[in-house]
Amino acid sequence: MALLKRSRPKPERDSEGRMPLMDHLRELRNRLLIALAAVAVGVMLGWIVSGPVWEVLKEPYCSTTQSHQLTGECSLTYNGIFSSFFITLKISLMVGLVLASPVWLYQIWAFVTPALYRAEKRYTMTFLGLAVPLFAVGAALSYLIMDTALGFLLGFSLEGTVATIAIDQYLDYVLIMLLIFGVSFELPLLLVFLNLIGVLPHATVAKHRRLVIFLMFVFGAVVTPGGDPITMMALAAPMIVLFAAAELFMYLREKRQPASEFDHLSDDEASPLGPDLADKTLEEDSGTAR
Repeated sequence: MALLKRSRPKPERDSEGRMPLMDHLRELRNRLLIALAAVAVGVMLGWIVSGPVWEVLKEPYCSTTQSHQLTGECSLTYNGIFSSFFITLKISLMVGLVLASPVWLYQIWAFVTPALYRAEKRYTMTFLGLAVPLFAVGAALSYLIMDTALGFLLGFSLEGTVATIAIDQYLDYVLIMLLIFGVSFELPLLLVFLNLIGVLPHATVAKHRRLVIFLMFVFGAVVTPGGDPITMMALAAPMIVLFAAAELFMYLREKRQPASEFDHLSDDEASPLGPDLADKTLEEDSGTAR
C-alpha cells in the first residue's frame, strides 16, 4: 500500500509583515532583479531616443553666444574613440532611470511598507506624491536658468580666446544642476516630515529662521557648479519660499493641536508628577524598601 505524502502546510504570513531573515533577503533579491530589469528596458528605450534627448540637453549651451565662436554653429568637442559611445550610454542610463522610476520606486515601497504603521504608510505615500512634483519643478527651473548661468560664466573669457567645452564635461554640469535643484526642493518637505513625527517643533524653526535663510544662500553659493550669483539666487529664492510654506504648515498644524499642560516648561525642566503617578511611585519605592 503506497504511503500518501502529506503536503506541508504553507506558513501563514505574519499580520505585521515579519518574516525570517532569509525570506527578507530573498524578497530583496527578487525586488532588485525586477528593478534592474525595468532599468535595463528603460536604458534600451533611452538609447533609441538619445538623439532627441541630447538636442534638448544641449539647448541651454547653444543659446549662448560663446557656443558659436568655434565653427559658426553650436559645437561641443570630445576626445577619444570611445567617448561618444560612453556619452550616449550615459544619456541612455539617465533616460532609463527616469522611465523606470515608477517600477523601482514601487519595489522600494513594497519592500519597506510591511515595517510601517498605518499612519506612517499614509504619510509616506503623501510625501512621495509631493516629492516627485517638487523634484520635477526644481529640475525644470534649473533647465530654464541654465542658459543665463552659462552665458554669465563663459562671459569671463579673455579677448582672443575661444572656449572648447567637452561633451562629457557639459553633460556632467547639466546632470549636477538638475540633481542639485531637484533635491534642494525636497528639503522643506523634510522639515514638514520631521515636524509630523514630533522631532522638529515649529518653535525651533522660528527661533533659527534667520540663520536658516542665511544658510540657504550659502548653500546655493556652494553647491552650484559655477558658483555664479544668478544660479545662487535662482536656487535660494524658491527654497526660501518653500521654507516659509513649510513653516506656515507647522504653525497651523501645531495651533490646531490641543495644548499640553506642560507646554510652559522649558526643555531642561522636569515635568511634575501627577497624583496618580506620584502614589504609584511611592508604592513601588516602599515595595522595593521592603
